[in-house]
Amino acid sequence: MSTRPSPILTRRHFIATAGALAGTGLLEAQPVRLATTPATGFRFCLNLSTIRGQNLDLVKELEIAAKAGYDAIEPWLGKLHEFVAKGGSLKDLRRRIGDLGLTVESAIGFATWIVDDETQRAKGMEEAKRDMELLAEIGGKRIAASPAGANAAVALDAAAARYRELLDLGKSIGVIPQIEMWGGHPAVGTVAKAVFIALQSGHPDACFLGDAYHTFKGGCDFSSFSLLAGPALRVFHMNDYPAEPSREALTDAHRVYPGDGIAPLAELLRTFLRNGAAPVLSLELFNKQYWALDPLEVAKTGLAKMRAVAAAAEG
Repeated sequence: MSTRPSPILTRRHFIATAGALAGTGLLEAQPVRLATTPATGFRFCLNLSTIRGQNLDLVKELEIAAKAGYDAIEPWLGKLHEFVAKGGSLKDLRRRIGDLGLTVESAIGFATWIVDDETQRAKGMEEAKRDMELLAEIGGKRIAASPAGANAAVALDAAAARYRELLDLGKSIGVIPQIEMWGGHPAVGTVAKAVFIALQSGHPDACFLGDAYHTFKGGCDFSSFSLLAGPALRVFHMNDYPAEPSREALTDAHRVYPGDGIAPLAELLRTFLRNGAAPVLSLELFNKQYWALDPLEVAKTGLAKMRAVAAAAEG
């Protein structure tokens, strides 16, 4: 697999499209610097995949996030729908989240909004609508807009138009879809592709849901984040990866705590701060070794390691 992002966005392409998003904080022809001084800190979020393997109920997961000291949670829509199907009250859930001192900064769904097949895409948009309506009821702010369902390349201009439609839908509900890349995915497998889709959408709410593991897995250079200003980055998935196995053999299950691998996380966070960005840092892990441990211990350890990386970046 090539280690260079594809497609390469030319200067002409940047200039042609950047005007459509003037003021949104996405890519411009030159690196963007919106702030004259660094942001004053990050907020920390627990993506509930990190303790998914312990098979806890949703309320218990929320309590662990709060007890560990997180500011926010990033739930998975499947578990939220399961909660409702079992008779859970979204109104009560929203109250409980607030009482625990948490916010819902993002959520993970897999609606097939990006696919070429019109029937499947229409179903995907309906799923996205249901997901965002549910999120809005519990105070959710954003949702991942991944390339789920696309098993082949998708024309980037078409993907951008579909992302704009999704953003319009989200605006009507009060939830912002964040374009997400999955490293090496045939449709949106690089940072360049994801950011092009956001840029080309021409929508003021367009933003990129970044991820350390997926950046590396997609063969992308972390320096590309120097082109993203504050509004382009609302949430960033924090994780790390070991030197072995190779990038090609690396899987989600190899993700480790921030700082326990080789990802340039402190420098990446310094880049965010220089650009006036302080995205919510969401710990997203799928490590079976961690799933075998006490979930509160995992949550506390992950938060401590995220804070250490952030402190190194801000020091």
